[in-house]
Amino acid sequence: MVDIKAIIVEQFGSTDNMKYVDVEIPSISSKQVLIRVMVTSVNFADVKARYGNKGQGKLPFIPGLEASGIIEQVGDEVTSFFVGQRVMAFPQNGSYAEYIIADENLTFAIPDNISFDVAGSCGIVSFLSYKLLADVAKLQDRDKVLIHSASGGVGTTAIQVARALGAKTIIGTVGNETKISVALEAGADHVLCYTNENFSQTVNELTDGKGVNIILDSIGGEITEQSMNCLSKYGRLVVFGNSSGKYGQLQTSELHSSCRSVLGFSLGTTRKEQPEVLKDTSLQVFRMLESGQITIKISEKLPLKDASLAHQLIESRNSTGKVLLYIVNS
Repeated sequence: MVDIKAIIVEQFGSTDNMKYVDVEIPSISSKQVLIRVMVTSVNFADVKARYGNKGQGKLPFIPGLEASGIIEQVGDEVTSFFVGQRVMAFPQNGSYAEYIIADENLTFAIPDNISFDVAGSCGIVSFLSYKLLADVAKLQDRDKVLIHSASGGVGTTAIQVARALGAKTIIGTVGNETKISVALEAGADHVLCYTNENFSQTVNELTDGKGVNIILDSIGGEITEQSMNCLSKYGRLVVFGNSSGKYGQLQTSELHSSCRSVLGFSLGTTRKEQPEVLKDTSLQVFRMLESGQITIKISEKLPLKDASLAHQLIESRNSTGKVLLYIVNS
């Protein structure tokens, strides 16, 4: 068997457990493709997986959720792709490697004018943002939207997607005042620091006491609970994470007479249970990328062997935008 380079997590815990090692090149099944990786990106979910918070099965494992590259081999039953094609994919067993395998229905052809850097970093943030706003929250023209963690990869992308879908007012929140400018640059109309002020009160002031129609919440805990104080009648609160480590406690009495909804979404669950729905999402996302309606901000680009440094950067919360790992194939 041919050996390739990959990052493996040997034990759950710190970045000291991430090793740059030789592994066997993976073998594809009849409905999979083998991809030579050009770029992969680091997501906060990768950090949670390293700690064992994502229910990652057996150790050791290769982390990573998305990558871009070139198809090297296709399975016998694959009909949508060919060898040499530029693609991005959500791989089966991690993306921090020189070669990955992906199911045909979780692989997406890249338009010619989208770079490997953008393709390798857009999957999680842009697919998630589009699904949250267009399909789950069902954003309507002129809706007012509140996006928590607005300076991160998902936040800055969701701001742009909300604008592209016709949002009237976009309000972001951040946990540190130094990140306000990042969310403003992404296109938010107002950005609040939830550690320094009562964000729900300010949101109500900005919306003439009516609140916002849509709230995207990946923080959880008290932020979720406070969000209900500025959600309008018929509003939709979408919970898609709990970076605080806690989930908020809500009362059904907050939903009945106000006609408000609390909705949940996981891109990971959707990739597993309903991967076919992401084909249309990819077309919408690539259209927005090609037209310039959304851009992916890349803050750092490191070689694969420095994946532990990339994780430290993400974990410190000092990064703004995407952190990429590039592959140098021998």
